[in-house]
Amino acid sequence: MQSAEELRDALRYIIQNLESTFGAPDNDEPPVVLDMLIGVILSQATTNTNSHRTFAALKQRFPSWEDALAANTADIADTIRPGGLAQQKALVIKDLLQRIKETRGDLSLEFLHTAPLPEAAAYLRQMRGIGPKTIACTLLFACKKDVFPLDTHIFRILRRAGYLSAKGADAQAHALMDALIPSGKFYSLHINLINLGRAICHPQNPRCARCPIVEYCEYGQNVL
Repeated sequence: MQSAEELRDALRYIIQNLESTFGAPDNDEPPVVLDMLIGVILSQATTNTNSHRTFAALKQRFPSWEDALAANTADIADTIRPGGLAQQKALVIKDLLQRIKETRGDLSLEFLHTAPLPEAAAYLRQMRGIGPKTIACTLLFACKKDVFPLDTHIFRILRRAGYLSAKGADAQAHALMDALIPSGKFYSLHINLINLGRAICHPQNPRCARCPIVEYCEYGQNVL
């Protein structure tokens, strides 16, 4: 078992090799924070294409989040039904809007840009149906904070590489990676691990011989 410092050193090389292969991504146009949060909710258990279409349909039906707050939950569910889990997501969105209005006075989360990371995460954590991945995506993509979302591709890669246990809880996995990744590299590693999962580290028959981080991967070293 590698020490935390050994894992940090390996991660630096992994980030470097991924950037050499896929480029260094830049989050130069972060979205509105509340838009991002609701977009992540809509992305659950569906494809990116479906979630984008569903978000567009929601914004067309309710041009402002005040309009969505004033609507019936059933109307929200009908609008987002093509994205799946419509009733569940509609309840989360409605409750979220109500909680923000009650606690902030208006439907804006832009204050999270300047809030310290622990406070920003704690504020979102109190919302019903908002888990570690949703919080991390919102704070990384919209607020450029050093927090690391773990999606299906990333879980698969990091488990194969030996960084995460197959049985570990989501919250523990997020906390571990947040403690290991170098500051300023959270966005780059997130995007490039997804790129790696789509291009090389497939669920079945991963192309280990072409992997730019195979020397840091337990699974890859056993295969080659």
